[in-house]
Amino acid sequence: MRKICTARLLAGLLYLFSAGIAVTGTAIAADNAAPAPGFIGEQGGRGDRTAVAQSRADLRTHTLYRSVTLPVEPLPLLIWGNGGCSDYGLSHDKFLRDIASHGYIVISLGYAWRQPPRNDPASREKDATDVEQMSQAMTWAAGRTADPVDDLYGHIDTRRIAVAGHSCGGLQAIKISADPRISTSIIFDSGVYNQPGGRSKIKVSKDELANLHGPIAYFTGGPTDIAHPNASDDVSRIKHVPVFFGWLPVGHGGTFSAPDGGDWAEVAVHWLDWQLKGDKEAGGWFLGEDCDLCRDKRWTVERFAGP
Repeated sequence: MRKICTARLLAGLLYLFSAGIAVTGTAIAADNAAPAPGFIGEQGGRGDRTAVAQSRADLRTHTLYRSVTLPVEPLPLLIWGNGGCSDYGLSHDKFLRDIASHGYIVISLGYAWRQPPRNDPASREKDATDVEQMSQAMTWAAGRTADPVDDLYGHIDTRRIAVAGHSCGGLQAIKISADPRISTSIIFDSGVYNQPGGRSKIKVSKDELANLHGPIAYFTGGPTDIAHPNASDDVSRIKHVPVFFGWLPVGHGGTFSAPDGGDWAEVAVHWLDWQLKGDKEAGGWFLGEDCDLCRDKRWTVERFAGP
């Protein structure tokens, strides 16, 4: 009788263990599955309008960030490239939600769900996202704001477009900044490689900095940020457009994971408010030797806005 009970107990444990594996496998599969189009995840941001990420059926390779309720007036557009040129559009969600809550439509490269890792040889020869997707996002936005049946109809001002990115995404932003549709650029923890052969597969050279046609801001995590020397060298070469270069000693990861994106979101919003909305008070954060960031003892400002 004891042997029978033991056998039954072992069988039961094996069944529960197997079921647990099955449940775990299902959870992983669900995490990788495409969500139904609509709002995704938490709502938040420090701005006047609570913002949220959105998956769109007609924009599956990108993730949209917008306020839950849109104002009547059209909003400026920000195109975002993720760190590592990742294809996960929620990887900087706190930061991008905060920007959107201040009155911006934001389109991040990457899906609104985690894609299974790619093991094919081609995936090792290029980044998970590419610069062309930034161009596609601008074209898509122009189409949606012009379509009377779309809920974004009349809500995106495609005359006011900024591009920004982190690390590899910052290289994408530099590359696309020559596009005449772009008014200004923000580069976080990034800069064109001083020595060729970095991890990113994107091809961008120092010579292309001459193609910039709008104001550009560089923010890095200071000397411990692996991209700091690249950014510093970029800034020294840019003479023909206004440029700002400041750093906070937070390293290459920046403050993206801090509540509402921390300092990185704050400087981004002020730069965008100045450049895309003409807010002179916001410009005071960056302009002149007595700028707000210049007086903030946490920050080191190495180049003021102005050619």
